[in-house]
Amino acid sequence: MKTVFAKKGEVEQKWYLVDAEDVVLGRLATKIATYLRGKNKPVFTPHIDTGDFIIVVNADKVRVTGKKLDNKIYYSHSGYPGGLKSETLKDRLSTKPASVIMDAVWGMLPKGRLGRALLKKLKVYRGSEHPHKAQKPETLSL
Repeated sequence: MKTVFAKKGEVEQKWYLVDAEDVVLGRLATKIATYLRGKNKPVFTPHIDTGDFIIVVNADKVRVTGKKLDNKIYYSHSGYPGGLKSETLKDRLSTKPASVIMDAVWGMLPKGRLGRALLKKLKVYRGSEHPHKAQKPETLSL
């Protein structure tokens, strides 16, 4: 038997639409990361981008469990002394809900060139409208 490795141009990439309304954030992120990486396909190859494109709508209506809305804190640092900024999940969901899903998915992808390329195939939108209707995405149920 021979091991079959996928080549860069041979993989068919589909578009999927995910509705994030009332879906738990972590469970949504794991499903998205699996499809972005291509682990749901039989031709999965760890060092090749075999994944699909994912469109997430209603990112502002994602659900979290427990007390994460008040207790989960996102940190960022400017690089200067005293430049540490913090923001709770509740504040970030009200201002930038797409970044909440992007950060959760990024934590589940490989770091480096491949991971950054995979993250570019994730499109997240606050409301129910998206500009990718021409790609005819299939609905992905969670």
